[in-house]
Amino acid sequence: MAKKKNNQNTGFGTYIKWFWMLFLSGVLMIVLVFFLASVGVFGELPDHTQLENPNTNLASEIISSDGKTLAKFYFNDNRTPVSYENLPKDLVNALIATEDARFYDHSGIDARGTLRAIVMLGKGGGASTISQQLAKQLFTDQVSSSKIERAFQKIKEWIIAIRLERQYTKEEIITQYFNIYDFGNNADGIRSASRIYFGKEPKDLNVKESAMLVGMFKNSSLYNPRPSRNPIGTKDRRNTVLDQMVKYGYLKETISDSLQKTPLDLKYTPESHRDGTATYFRAYLTEYMKDWIKNNPKPDGSKYNLYNDGLKIYTTIDSRMQEYAENAVAKHMEKLQAEFFVQNKPDRNKTAPFLGLTVDEVEDLLRRDIKKSERWRKMKYDLKKSEDEIYASFEKPTPMSVFSWKGEIDTIMKPIDSMRYYKSFLRTGMMSMEPQSGHVKAWVGGFNYRHFQYDMVKQGKRQVGSTFKPFVYATAIDQLHMSPCDQLPKSQYTIEAGKWNNQKAWTPSNSDGSYGGMMTLKSALANSVNTVTARLMDKVGPKQVTNLAQKLGVTSNIPEVPSIALGTPDISVYEMVGAYATFANKGVYIEPIMVTAISDKNDTVLEQFLPKSQDVLSEESAYVTVKLMEGVTQGGSGTRLRTKGADQWNAVYREIITGYPYEFKNPIAGKTGTTQNNSDGWFMGMVPNLVTGVWVGGEDRATHFRNIAYGQGASMALPIWGMYMKDCYANKDLEISKGEFEAPEELTIEVDCDNYNPDGSETPQVPDIDDLGM
Repeated sequence: MAKKKNNQNTGFGTYIKWFWMLFLSGVLMIVLVFFLASVGVFGELPDHTQLENPNTNLASEIISSDGKTLAKFYFNDNRTPVSYENLPKDLVNALIATEDARFYDHSGIDARGTLRAIVMLGKGGGASTISQQLAKQLFTDQVSSSKIERAFQKIKEWIIAIRLERQYTKEEIITQYFNIYDFGNNADGIRSASRIYFGKEPKDLNVKESAMLVGMFKNSSLYNPRPSRNPIGTKDRRNTVLDQMVKYGYLKETISDSLQKTPLDLKYTPESHRDGTATYFRAYLTEYMKDWIKNNPKPDGSKYNLYNDGLKIYTTIDSRMQEYAENAVAKHMEKLQAEFFVQNKPDRNKTAPFLGLTVDEVEDLLRRDIKKSERWRKMKYDLKKSEDEIYASFEKPTPMSVFSWKGEIDTIMKPIDSMRYYKSFLRTGMMSMEPQSGHVKAWVGGFNYRHFQYDMVKQGKRQVGSTFKPFVYATAIDQLHMSPCDQLPKSQYTIEAGKWNNQKAWTPSNSDGSYGGMMTLKSALANSVNTVTARLMDKVGPKQVTNLAQKLGVTSNIPEVPSIALGTPDISVYEMVGAYATFANKGVYIEPIMVTAISDKNDTVLEQFLPKSQDVLSEESAYVTVKLMEGVTQGGSGTRLRTKGADQWNAVYREIITGYPYEFKNPIAGKTGTTQNNSDGWFMGMVPNLVTGVWVGGEDRATHFRNIAYGQGASMALPIWGMYMKDCYANKDLEISKGEFEAPEELTIEVDCDNYNPDGSETPQVPDIDDLGM
């Protein structure tokens, strides 16, 4: 019996022995696997430096002067990081309740969760902590093809998670996780996601918005809230997150029940390079930044990447004023375009949208433009097609999406017909600038960048018409010390042939056909009387006017001939606004500035920018010119800004004029401009601290209204200025001036015609033209 018992003890001891051997071997094997993984046998792990500085692409951010993000530059990752302080408490609580309830109790690996996952074979949910998920996002592959590879990947995630916990605080780990996740639809990181899905910053998210975004962590492709994707599934997932918040005490059940009955309330605002706000300005800024990057390397000599390095570009654009400008352009241009289509129906105009051209001339115009098109360039130089093949392709119906004021239209159209279609749309350019600082506050180069990418603020140059006349008047004031109250004959006037640069004899006509009597300079400018302007031009000479325009910042070519007095040169809106701003800025030209500073992703300022300035006119000459231009809105073509609405003009043009009546009562200096055949309509408007220029016209000069009633600057461009300024004045925070233009301390030129007395007598007198040297 003793022998048998001893054998039993020996057998049990053997089992115990083998158990411990196997257990210790398993432990050693696990330790060995973790050790091998930690030294990189199963793949490279991030070192201390990489953990400190994860390699994530950061979009460069365009920031407005009022601190708003206008847009971003990015290739694939539209990511801009936010700090933990800018994450709302509900957002953080929703994440912890849903993804890692014991987040604050573990050191990277949730032992209880891992054990549960092993016992239940993953059926009770995964065991990945937030730290592990961050490790997976940052340093490991998203998907492995085999279970063995996935197992080794999981081990790497555990190791990295533990290292992350040692390297960062819990708050920093949460912040990184929110910043790294891809929420779909170009929403990389929580900042882009909150802006794209709800049109707000992360700190402004409410409970249900936070719950929806946290719900997307499970699978942003599946739980895509867009109406065309999976809004119902996304709402169900949001409600699950709300339930989790109740379960762990972050939300009251009654509040959760109430929120679960509400819709997603999505405010989907996609962010792309061709959509959103200030698209034309952003296109300009792209080229500006490319030049800056070329000349400003990093400390190590490498180049900054506009799309990946997280630069911050601080601009002068005011997001509110930009919005007002874009709204004014859209509202007016839609109505104006509708009237243009009515006047150019095929039964009224066989060569629509062109006027004054024969059928053959239209065909020649289109063939010339074919050779300028991107389609021509690609087929000729990339595909090596013959010209006959290229022309034939323009006659082949092709599926395409075209612009309309009611939204994009999917259609089948010949490319040549689409060219004609797009040429039927009137274009516009608008820029608004603070004259004292040179800061550009709004930039609208068109009304739809996706379909009309040519910028009509700085790229496009068109004949400026009568908006050039103030340069002539300013030259006369500066050189001849003339007053707005001086009177000149309205009669026809001829500048003799050869007097200025061998030009032909020039006798301009007045648009209203009248030539009798005398007019003050103020009235002549207000009513764009060409004959008076010609007299002034003949006295001062084209060279002096050209020199002044160039000092005012006009870089476009201006020939030194008398006819420039009526605005024959092609000049951009950008140049014209900068020039007019000089008058409002007491004769000092400030070069328009759009960028004030550039910093890197760590907010280290790389460069700050100040505008260039130049004294051009005396303060007195600038002020007198401004007072001249005030006459345009007091008794000239700009008086429409002051009328109350019950007039003939409003009745006739109510279909195209938006925002009317404007009823401005404050001092406004400005000038309208209309070119030959009504091809270009301009309005330049100024108050003491804001100068704004607007141009409207067709892509081709043959695209225009039939008559001046619709085709003049007062009908085409002025309404945009009026609506824009009404909105600016309605926002008191902008502090747009309603006051008088500041007069010089010593004013030797009389600007009040009620007190004008050139010969010193007691009553106002009309000066003799000979006394003025005319």
